[in-house]
Amino acid sequence: MGIELNRRHFLSAAASVAGLAAAAPLLSACSGSASQTSTVNTASGLQAALPAYVPSTALKPDFPSMAGGPDVMTDPGFLSYPANPVTTVSGVPGRGGSYTAVTPLWGTVPTAGNSFYEAMNKALGVTLTMKPADGNNYNTIVPTMTAARQLPDWINLPSWWNSNFNVGELAGSQLADLTPYLAGDKIKKYPNLAAIPSAAWRVGAWGDKLYGIPCFSSGFVVAGGTFYRRDILESKGITADQVRSAEDLMSLGKELTDAKRGVWAFGDVWTYMFGAWNLPFKWAIDNGKLVNKYELPAFLDALDWHYKLATSGYMHPDTLAGDNANSGTRFYAGKELIQGGGMGAWVLADYQSGVAANPNYRRGAFNVITADGKGTPRTSMGASSSMISYLNANLKPAQIEELLSVANYLAAPYGSAEYTMANFGVEGVHYTRQNGVPTFTDEGKKNVQATTFPFLASPRSVISNPGGDVVTKDYTAWQTANVKSLTKPVFWNMNISMPQWAATADAGQAVEDTIKDCYHGKKKVSDVQAAIASWKSSGGDRLTQWMTDNVLNKYGTGQ
Repeated sequence: MGIELNRRHFLSAAASVAGLAAAAPLLSACSGSASQTSTVNTASGLQAALPAYVPSTALKPDFPSMAGGPDVMTDPGFLSYPANPVTTVSGVPGRGGSYTAVTPLWGTVPTAGNSFYEAMNKALGVTLTMKPADGNNYNTIVPTMTAARQLPDWINLPSWWNSNFNVGELAGSQLADLTPYLAGDKIKKYPNLAAIPSAAWRVGAWGDKLYGIPCFSSGFVVAGGTFYRRDILESKGITADQVRSAEDLMSLGKELTDAKRGVWAFGDVWTYMFGAWNLPFKWAIDNGKLVNKYELPAFLDALDWHYKLATSGYMHPDTLAGDNANSGTRFYAGKELIQGGGMGAWVLADYQSGVAANPNYRRGAFNVITADGKGTPRTSMGASSSMISYLNANLKPAQIEELLSVANYLAAPYGSAEYTMANFGVEGVHYTRQNGVPTFTDEGKKNVQATTFPFLASPRSVISNPGGDVVTKDYTAWQTANVKSLTKPVFWNMNISMPQWAATADAGQAVEDTIKDCYHGKKKVSDVQAAIASWKSSGGDRLTQWMTDNVLNKYGTGQ
């Protein structure tokens, strides 16, 4: 998820779901037979469908992107918002067409036909009727549309709900094939879209054809990090580089916990510590065979450590009771000093909330470590984008081209004139400059701050928190320190349509529920082993074989 000033694109809960889902294959359930795999991309077919990548040079970041390997790179960082935004699109992109668009919205839906929508239509040269839908119920709203074949002209389909939406079946039937317009050098007709790294386009490719337009793409996507109160730890002479193993972290828990003062070292860190045991979020290749994470010995080792943590007395009682809603409050108050979370937490709004509670507040994140403190740290990358928009298959070629021109406008780089318009509206009406930073007026808060247009198309993510330079400096430094630890997991950025039974087995809900009870100290590792055994016999083994036969053996690992 990209960070744009002090705005949050999702509610915290939605961002957490997105972050975790991004680390798994992009699944789409289907009602067909077990042999249904037509939507998986072949290496050669995908290569032919992907657009060329032509980086933008419109603005020079304060912290340039650093490469960590193929398709792996840090997000560029900006300390200030450009005083004079550059124009990247000549003229008005549209030709007067009228279209409808649906995007998820986690917040109050703006009034239809408001001043921002009107201003955007004028800037885009089209009449784009925005119809934001409740993000919390989006996974039930969209299937109703698809069942009735009443999709709008343009729609955002978050990839973590691919199985709910059956995107694999929609591709080519209800969703337009963009390959003829964007494959290879054809995308150069749309320079801002061409500035989106090629890996992000993989997320919207199905069956060797390109359908989706990525939003908020990044070459540095992880499920999250293990955060800590940097100000408090450093006041005790503790720095992040002193933590190099899981044992170091446990020892730190003992040192920091003072229950009599109402201070505990830990909140939840499960999932965000996976990298320490070199665990995948779903699948691994072991001696040439596909193995689910549940069957890896290291998985039980990781779970055993977390069970010991839960029963050590170092975790906050409210965390153990499952109270996640108030974890931020505990962190700000210094009652919980270490907790896992999505990287979307590391933003200006967090800094402002923290400083309001304690003037010395500073968030930090431990580097990726190995459980035993030896070897090279590794952590799995997530999908390069999780917010994907699609055009309706009923659109005529001229209409598709018009909307791609609009998408090119919306994908203008951070700080450009077009980006400023799409994200902040009209200066003097929707925002004013305060210390050089675009700041919403009441009108802007009402109609612009609820993200809509960026869910149709947006540039690659950046790190920028004007007014909170320490956030940008700390976060960019952390990405730079860890970028070489990122590795592509098995089936990375691959879209896989599977039968419903397989999608259910893939979710492993009963196992996941038992795991949660285990890392909260309510059940033992042996209980998880029993749940895994039940999962294997009730569909897990069949799933592994299905993935081996229909994906691995035919299409490889995607790495």
